[in-house]
Amino acid sequence: MTSNIIPVNEIHKVDPVFGQLSFDGHEQVVFCHDKDTGLKAIIGIHNTILGPALGGTRMWNYTNEWEALNDVLRLSRGMSFKSSISGLNLGGGKAVIIGDAKTQKTPELMRKFGEFVNSLSGKYITAEDVGMETKDMDTVRDVTPYVTGISEARGGSGNPSPITAYGVYMGMKAAAKYQFGTDNLEGKKVLVQGIGHVGEVLVDHLTQDGAIVTISDINEDRLHQVGAKYGAKIFSGGDLYGSDVDIYAPCALGATINDDTIQKINAKVIAGAANNQLANEVIHGQILKEKGILYAPDFLINAGGVINVYSELAKLTKAEVMEKTENIYNTSLEIFKHAEINNITTHQAALSIAQKRIDDRKLEKAQ
Repeated sequence: MTSNIIPVNEIHKVDPVFGQLSFDGHEQVVFCHDKDTGLKAIIGIHNTILGPALGGTRMWNYTNEWEALNDVLRLSRGMSFKSSISGLNLGGGKAVIIGDAKTQKTPELMRKFGEFVNSLSGKYITAEDVGMETKDMDTVRDVTPYVTGISEARGGSGNPSPITAYGVYMGMKAAAKYQFGTDNLEGKKVLVQGIGHVGEVLVDHLTQDGAIVTISDINEDRLHQVGAKYGAKIFSGGDLYGSDVDIYAPCALGATINDDTIQKINAKVIAGAANNQLANEVIHGQILKEKGILYAPDFLINAGGVINVYSELAKLTKAEVMEKTENIYNTSLEIFKHAEINNITTHQAALSIAQKRIDDRKLEKAQ
């Protein structure tokens, strides 16, 4: 791994943490390191006005620590708005562990990470994300109560991926309704980029609806496995973003809608599970609006997962979880209409509504 030790005479040339573009008034950023287990992690706590900061832990082989820091800042910020717009009494937080989840993740590393989470005394509650599984959350639970998404055998809600996928599916149907006049996805050409735990379940929903599904993933073995299981087409062209599809569903990592890709996109709807799909929320959100492409804000439609893990804290029944997740359809339609009436992007519309709930609660607490 590239060293991040900066010579004293070079420090002035490096942007400070508070100067990072993704820093948005975060309340706390915790750097966690343990030599014995090899743990290098960062916990970002963006906002706790509505409640404790809840957000998953992602394990990824980042190029360097600055890339990891940027990711945790963007992800924790997104969690604040995701919980707010979903009506949950939760703040926004996220954690990243630097490393290869396939080769470097051990029970000892996860327990040590759990100890760092525990040291925050409930200000941050962790859960499952990219590179993590329910069994990892069970291991974290051995050392701290501040974890959700644990197995049903241990009294938890289990893997949140199916609920996340269902929420994305609801948001996609709402977007289709608004853009095409019907939420019937039969015959619609949908490109799903990333077929992990969430992407595969989304493919299942779309296939059952009669959509024409094309899939893309960096894992060739999984690509062919999922393709054969659901009868989905496997993308084989050279230009993924210029594909002739009705709906583009980014379900892998974020920032796939960027300066290089945005002018190529032919889809009329973008609705997927990935976090932070717009590399630049303002610039790229506006370009999509000008191109007539309806963007379903990611933190709005991928909120099913946080709703599911929130159920462990709020003691919600499975029926209540499904009802809240299904309501993403109605909320999405409201956001699209709000954006159209006010001549703003759908991302701005969702963000303003989520921010207002946070601001209103902050005002209540101040009185």
